[in-house]
Amino acid sequence: MDPKDIPADAHAPVETLCQGRWLSLRKRGRWEYAERNNPGGAVIIVAVTPDDCVLFVEQYRVSILRRTIEMPAGLVGDLASQADESALLAAARELEEETGYRCGRIDFIHEGPSSSGMSTETIAFVRAHDLVRVGDGGGDETENIVVHAVPRREAGTWLFARAAEGYSVDPKLFAGLWFLEHAQQAGSQPPDAG
Repeated sequence: MDPKDIPADAHAPVETLCQGRWLSLRKRGRWEYAERNNPGGAVIIVAVTPDDCVLFVEQYRVSILRRTIEMPAGLVGDLASQADESALLAAARELEEETGYRCGRIDFIHEGPSSSGMSTETIAFVRAHDLVRVGDGGGDETENIVVHAVPRREAGTWLFARAAEGYSVDPKLFAGLWFLEHAQQAGSQPPDAG
């Protein structure tokens, strides 16, 4: 990148406007943005059952005051005992916790910003393979997650039907479905894996 393309604000000192447990509001120059307090970011799990059903989760999100349909996901390193866990380990943990499925293997697909104009958060997409049902899922004691196993060929139609019913359907789901069908990088390593 040409240095003249970098705004002057990029070199301004960072000011903390508010700090919470999970998020901080920061300001650099005239730009305000949210920063995740866990350095690992988040992970989204693209998971398909042995009978070719894509796993989605439904939960109420207080920030938007609506029920959402999402892929299983979670924060990396959000547990004090696992602050240095990798995205792949977090994915396995979150998949089982949210859906009740354990996977035999997880492959890294892609990583990028969740909302680059508003947040420093990065999201890693991973693909879970060799799923086995080991529990009911539903999340931890703070969550009330409903698990949906939707036939892959019907996933798009099913998601648009939920949106028509008033659910907030996470647009990242469609990236996950695209990765499921087209990702050639599955099995590669995340940028920081070395």
